[in-house]
Amino acid sequence: MKKIVCALLLAGLSLAASAQDLVVITSPNLHENDSILVFIPQQIEANYAPEYCVECCGEPDPAPALFLLHGWAGCYRNWSDKCELQKLADQTGFLIICPDGFYDSWYVDADDPYKRQWRKFFDQELYPTLMKKYYLKPEKTFITGLSMGGHGAINLFLDDISRFRGAGSMSGVLDLNSERGRLGLSELIGPYTPENKRHDKESAINRLENAKGTDKLILVSCGYDDSLYPSNRAFCERCKELGIPYLEIYSPGTHSWKYWDYALQLHLWYFGRILNGENLGY
Repeated sequence: MKKIVCALLLAGLSLAASAQDLVVITSPNLHENDSILVFIPQQIEANYAPEYCVECCGEPDPAPALFLLHGWAGCYRNWSDKCELQKLADQTGFLIICPDGFYDSWYVDADDPYKRQWRKFFDQELYPTLMKKYYLKPEKTFITGLSMGGHGAINLFLDDISRFRGAGSMSGVLDLNSERGRLGLSELIGPYTPENKRHDKESAINRLENAKGTDKLILVSCGYDDSLYPSNRAFCERCKELGIPYLEIYSPGTHSWKYWDYALQLHLWYFGRILNGENLGY
């Protein structure tokens, strides 16, 4: 009887209802709240409704999910303000998760323990909370981001590749030395000096040994006319040296939303093919 009541409640949900969640985490690692926008494919929205009863219906099948990180000077609304994320979620079936990386967190732990420890926040709070809340599984979860978020996505992937099926970067700052302390980096990890090794240690290009031997793909895309194009090429060369599976996609484009709107659709297309075991050419 309980199953029937639950099914009837779920059947009565309006398809016109918002398929977006706002999750707020009060974080001791950040010393403030983090807001996360979650775009749920409309076809599985009922699985996350308050009326859904796990006890009688069981956990729903895990949805594919994408952690999507914004760039420098952005916030958790940045991607949805510029791109049709709900439409993309509905079209691809991916649950799209947009956390707040704040104006210039660079998705790292600041030297000062009283400032944001974003890496610890992701490891200890954000990732486990969202995985549990939405019944997600690592084998169906991906991460990508633009610019500062491309740096963050690859670094979070390299921290523990067991948490994701694959990772991507769009116009990513994959070598922090290319910024030489600009855009708030000096305030976070210290000035760029020969003695300060954090710019090297935090750079994704120098952390690729963590993925050596994996069969998980890294997807790198960048515009030819982007100043970060050379460092993206160098990152892919390092992947090749280490035998790490990667795809590099370059096309005319600049460090702009016109490019990132295109690149996000491209990344979702590739992640969908990975998920479905479709041909990637190797």
